[in-house]
Amino acid sequence: MTKIYTKKVMEHFKDPHNFGKIKNPDGIGKVGNLVCGDVMHIYIKVKKDKKGKEIIKDIKFETFGCVAALATSSVVTDLAKGKTLNRALKINKDNIVKSLGGLPVIKIHCSVLVIDALSEAIYDYLKKNKRKIPAEFEKRHKTIKKELEIIEKRYKELSKK
Repeated sequence: MTKIYTKKVMEHFKDPHNFGKIKNPDGIGKVGNLVCGDVMHIYIKVKKDKKGKEIIKDIKFETFGCVAALATSSVVTDLAKGKTLNRALKINKDNIVKSLGGLPVIKIHCSVLVIDALSEAIYDYLKKNKRKIPAEFEKRHKTIKKELEIIEKRYKELSKK
């Protein structure tokens, strides 16, 4: 029998780190994928460290999806926790895939989706705190938001049937 997932992926799937919701989060990121049906929510708490830099003090997730969706959600919380907002925004799909010891090619989109969820949580935090948002970050947010609106519309249509 061929193994589809690495041992690390299965560990994160069976015992996900930082699973759940944060009460009164400072930022929430919600994303979904119309094709595979995965839905991810990331919640963050931001605090200043000893040097006065804002860091992700706490991060949790709720994900509805496959093995890879849950594993990537779990590992991104490990990678982002304790990082400054800028460092957390630099986490990419390659960092996630490497941390998991690999993912099947057909499941790489899960790592991209969870990066979008993290990005949206940070965007939400910056917006709530009336911070300047770089143009490229704003553009990315609008693309993600548009995709989520399409998913929500289709879900409502399907739920009426």
